[in-house]
Amino acid sequence: MFRLLFIFFIIIPIIEITVLMQVGAVLGVWPTIAIVILTAWVGAKYVRQQGIATLNSVQTKMAQGQMPSDEIVTGLVLLVAGVLLVTPGFVTDFLGLSLLIPAVRQTIAGSVKSHINTNSAQQQSFHFNDQGNVYEHEDVADQKDSPFQAHIQPPHKAQTLDGEFERKD
Repeated sequence: MFRLLFIFFIIIPIIEITVLMQVGAVLGVWPTIAIVILTAWVGAKYVRQQGIATLNSVQTKMAQGQMPSDEIVTGLVLLVAGVLLVTPGFVTDFLGLSLLIPAVRQTIAGSVKSHINTNSAQQQSFHFNDQGNVYEHEDVADQKDSPFQAHIQPPHKAQTLDGEFERKD
């Protein structure tokens, strides 16, 4: 973890400053500043556009009852791209713009998804007994054989609570 923080906060800024100085020496100060601002503006515009498209895709999948795992990873990659594009410098702008390419995002999403096991959460179910205790049950079909089944009471239909109400201000 220390190495990662060292790279992010020490090495990358040194590289950025070096590249900015070299580009500034070739193009001049004001064109260099203009290019950095322009890339941040264009990048933020594209991140916003692709982020809205990803959000729409997430909403569509959730409405269909599907898990939007690809879209969640894509959203995180777009967040990183936005942070990199807003950070002044050419190296971070290049990295941020490369994350806006759909093929790069899909490759990153595939590698992230290979490390995440989403099936284990879908295969298990959790049940509560009348004392509020939680127990885990692997197979929903075998619930009748559970030792906790005797404590579970069926829900009552059309149960009405009657009472009086007095408002005190």
